[in-house]
Amino acid sequence: MAAEEFYVKIWGARGTIPAPGPSTVKYGGNTSCVEIRCGDRVLVFDAGTGIRELGRQLSQESVRSLDLFFTHCHYDHIEGLPFFSPLYDEENVIRIWAGHLGGERTPEEMVCDYMSRPYFPISPDYFWAQMNYHDFKPADEFDAGDGITIKTAELNHPDGAVGYRVEYGGRSICYVTDTEHVPGAPDANVMRLISDADIVIYDAMFTDEEFEKFAGYGHSTWQEGVRLCDECDAGQLVVFHHRPDYDDATLDGVTAVLQQARPGSLLAQEGMVLRPGQ
Repeated sequence: MAAEEFYVKIWGARGTIPAPGPSTVKYGGNTSCVEIRCGDRVLVFDAGTGIRELGRQLSQESVRSLDLFFTHCHYDHIEGLPFFSPLYDEENVIRIWAGHLGGERTPEEMVCDYMSRPYFPISPDYFWAQMNYHDFKPADEFDAGDGITIKTAELNHPDGAVGYRVEYGGRSICYVTDTEHVPGAPDANVMRLISDADIVIYDAMFTDEEFEKFAGYGHSTWQEGVRLCDECDAGQLVVFHHRPDYDDATLDGVTAVLQQARPGSLLAQEGMVLRPGQ
């Protein structure tokens, strides 16, 4: 892979709960998981059910080192973690990052709490990879090495969540999911994060018309994504975290009105690969 390669691939775009079946084939039924490649570096964001297939691909490629960043630890963002095959290879080095815990527990404790009886039969003690856990605070910025800069922001979501901006080679990809906007008041944290970004993956579980009914659920709308990207001179908007009740036909309808509102915008689909500037 060329050193300047920079792209994002969607492995799971569904929110709340997996939605497999013949009516969700186009956009996919797996929950949140996104891969960003920066040259030879592999960055993974969230471990929903989509991470299982990603793990199979990374194992086939013999990828030995990767970073896994969590936005938060609601089930749809962590439920695939025990089925991520690179965790069970002793030749691998895996760094896990979380910034939403507020000091109440460490990232390692978060993983151990999830993979514990009676809810799961094995613990992280069964991970054979070399595991490194890292905590940080929302709004922290850090050098991830190899020319990669990671910027973060606190999101408005029950129990907390973190948005990410990955900068590499003068380009940027933002991953901003599970955040609830305040109507008429753009989120300053999100605006700072996505300003001038090339690609913005944004939580749009609802529409503006539905939003009032679901206030407090911790999610946003595709219309708010449009407003934010327009206000911040961001590039391509990618709508993410699709409602499990939305089938392909419904999401096709959203795609049509989204592209009218902001040409070039897309709804995330499993398998979709996007490169900044293309």
